[in-house]
Amino acid sequence: MNLPVSYEDIFGVKKHNFNETALEIFHFQATQNAVYAEFLDRIDVKPTEVRSVDQIPYLPIDFFKTRVVKSGSWQHTVDHRFESSSTTGKNTSKHYYHDLDWYTRSFTNCFKQFYGPPTDWCILALLPNYLERNNSGLIEMANSLIQQSQNPDSGFYLYEHEALLNQIEHNEQKGIKTLLLGVSFALLDFAERVRPGFKHLTVMETGGMKGRRKEIIRLELHRLLQKGFGSIPIHSEYGMTELFSQAYSMGDQLFSTPNWMEVRIKQLDDPFSDAAQGKNGLIHVIDLANIQTCSFIATADIGRLHKDGRFEVLGRFDHSEQRGCNLLLS
Repeated sequence: MNLPVSYEDIFGVKKHNFNETALEIFHFQATQNAVYAEFLDRIDVKPTEVRSVDQIPYLPIDFFKTRVVKSGSWQHTVDHRFESSSTTGKNTSKHYYHDLDWYTRSFTNCFKQFYGPPTDWCILALLPNYLERNNSGLIEMANSLIQQSQNPDSGFYLYEHEALLNQIEHNEQKGIKTLLLGVSFALLDFAERVRPGFKHLTVMETGGMKGRRKEIIRLELHRLLQKGFGSIPIHSEYGMTELFSQAYSMGDQLFSTPNWMEVRIKQLDDPFSDAAQGKNGLIHVIDLANIQTCSFIATADIGRLHKDGRFEVLGRFDHSEQRGCNLLLS
């Protein structure tokens, strides 16, 4: 598939040329993505008249539930897609891909940007609900990072809490940096079995109770986790099936994006207009790594942008279906 940019153009993008690269990708996707082109036509936006990033419309995320969103003429198959989780098992998003290497490079470079090389870590994944189904982008990411860590003790855990605790305590005694990546309900279950005192452990939640527990706000989730793990910061990942990139919070509820991803906040009652600084609004994402699908996504999450470019995730605008990777509005 012929693309207007290379890996180096995307993952090496700098602040001064981000807008230029985003515009180049927009004009490519506006003509090579049938779903996005139809959306632009229906809102009466002519791609040739879009000359700045501020003018780019964002595709509502729900299109991934009903349409095949792709840029280019490649053939999509059920074996080359990621599918979102759902408490009902219905109405899931499906993110098709032509070249998996774009996703691998994206999450690997993103991890390195915030946490350093995977070889610095023993990575333990507590993702039972994801392991119990197919086509999970999170499992693909975790599995690759586990392999890249080159640590023989890195790996997945389903419900083996005793074995997981033994591994964490072993790593603690040896002074091994350990990342515990887990879905919220599984981390809460596990936190009830541990005692505070870890100095070499980083806990990262990916959000979501998956119908196993009552949904709570992220601040309360972190408070409950710290009762078990101690006063260590609880890290968070903001990612979703429809995005190839992730944002990370290092324990202060504020998320940072990699250099090829940007978050903008739009007004709740007017998704085409920016919200004022510090005001709540809808999270819109530019993910340049989504070159094969659509890089301009209007999520259904509510957030707030801070002066330093970091953002908060406050919940869902529409509570009709709880997203797996986000918590309810506080």
